[in-house]
Parts: sequence; C-alpha cells; structure tokens
Amino acid sequence: MVWLAAIFIGLSLGLLGSGGSILTVPALIYLVGQDEKIAIAGSLAIVGVIAASGVISYHIKRQIKWPVVLRFGLPSMFASYLAASLSVYLTGIMQLSLFAIIMLLSAFFMIRQPKISTKAANTTQPDQQVKFIISGLIVGSITGLVGVGGGFLIVPSLVLLTGLTMTSAVATSLAIITLQSFTGFIKYHQLLSEQNITLDWQVIITFSLIGIAGNLLGQKISAQIPQHHLKRGFGLFLLIMGCFILYRSLTNLG
Repeated sequence: MVWLAAIFIGLSLGLLGSGGSILTVPALIYLVGQDEKIAIAGSLAIVGVIAASGVISYHIKRQIKWPVVLRFGLPSMFASYLAASLSVYLTGIMQLSLFAIIMLLSAFFMIRQPKISTKAANTTQPDQQVKFIISGLIVGSITGLVGVGGGFLIVPSLVLLTGLTMTSAVATSLAIITLQSFTGFIKYHQLLSEQNITLDWQVIITFSLIGIAGNLLGQKISAQIPQHHLKRGFGLFLLIMGCFILYRSLTNLG
C-alpha cells in the first residue's frame, strides 16, 4: 500500500501539477503511522523532491515560465516560512482538521471545473503584480501551515493571471511548489530539531524515489488522458478522503 501511495502521489503531480501533498500527509499518517506534525514536515520534503524532478524535465522542454515563478514563488516562499513558524501554536489535530478543509476546497475546485479565459494577461501591470503577490502569500501560508503544496490553487491562478496553457501552468506550478515546499520544510526541520524530534529519512527517501518514477510516468501519459475527466475523478476522491479525515480529526478533538 505504501508503494502504491507513493506512485499515486507522483502521478498526481505529473498529471495535474497538484495533489501530491494532499495525498502524502494522509499516507504518512494512516499508512505509515506518523504523528501529524512529522507527517506534515515529511510531506514538504517528499513533495519538494518529486516536484523538483518534474522541474528538470519540464525545463529541458522549455515549458517553465521562470519570470512567473519568481513573481509568484518569492511571496509564497516568504509566507511558507512564516506560516511554518506559526505552526507551533497549533496542535497536530488542529493542523489535520485544517488540512481536511483544504482538501475539501481542493475537491471543489477540481469538480467544479470553472471556465477560465485563455487570453494572455499583461503581467507587468501594477495590478497584476499585486495579484501575484497576494496569490503567492495565500498559497505559501497554506503550505507552511498544513504541508500542502497548493498546486490546486497555483495552476488556475497562473492560467487566470498569465493566460498560460495548462501544460505551461502545470510545469510552472511544479517549480513554485518546489521552492515553497523546501522553504517550509527548512523551518519545520528547525522547529522539530529544537524539540528533539527526528524525521524518518528512510520513509522520506523511499516515498521520494518512488514518487519521482510516478511523476515521470504521469508526464508521459498526461497528453493521452482528458484533463477534465481526470480532475473530476481526482476531485471526488479528495471529497471522500477530506470528509473522512475531517470526521476523524473532529472526533479526536472532542
């Protein structure tokens, strides 16, 4: 089951540019048996490595828009680091409850399938720069608090703000996810070290390596699968998982 989960995590990132950490945190908690905070920290490392492997192949194909990565990625990195610092004020169950809510929000975005304009936006205008900053801060905050890469928000945001094709948006999203995931992980690792809590590096490495294979496979088959069917199916899965995790979390809170 652990191997299948790792492959599925990589596939979701390769196919959709999102969904990796949405699956990684529950897998580490319910399949591996890790504590919530350790799972969130480990998820950031795993997703960061898998996303980075995708960045390399997309960069070779020249499908990543690096100016967009900087405009969106720098604010998200700052917010991810800051939010990770604030995570000490939340219990693991509270973080998992928030994670479940984010998972349900992700399911809504994927199932709803909003129509978005493909007309290119002028990213040099001041109002567009502000939108990049606000979007980056929101996504980075979510990443730092609950260990979610935020691809389900990044991809539609990039299409709306820049008019990128889905392929370019997915590729650029992976670069942003890499930056903010590693930034959040650095802070989590520091916080856990201060509490003498160690991460299970064997699990992180295993998930990362299998996930990289899944990511590369997802990139190869992405053009052969209708994206709207894939997103809706994945959205329904997230809806079920989100309700389950939220129920378990609220039960433990009570």
